[in-house]
Amino acid sequence: MNPLDQLQPANPKEANIFSPYMNASKRAILPLGIALYRKGKLEGQRGIEGGDNVPFLATWNIANLPADLSRCTVMFENSPDLSYEISMTTFELVDHLIDVISNYKKYRVADFSKPFYRKLLRLE
Repeated sequence: MNPLDQLQPANPKEANIFSPYMNASKRAILPLGIALYRKGKLEGQRGIEGGDNVPFLATWNIANLPADLSRCTVMFENSPDLSYEISMTTFELVDHLIDVISNYKKYRVADFSKPFYRKLLRLE
């Protein structure tokens, strides 16, 4: 069973702290996004059109406040040569993790969204 299936929602008090930073459409699963954030890592697979999915491990430091910075590292295929790092506010990372959870519920693959990868690869 995938760890995303076993997430226990963060407490409502913590969700309330992040709530003002989130789009209203994402607030329902905000407690799960925070719970995933608190784990400090995500193992997933980047979908490649017309090819095999590429496994990755994303790790990040855990901050306490939504506006604090979190440094996120994504390493593909367990290779340090294929490692990328980005810093963003904690609420922004939680927002991306909510997208991961939403997509996982639909497609059963843990993967970040295209906007996350554009930011990670500095294509924005």
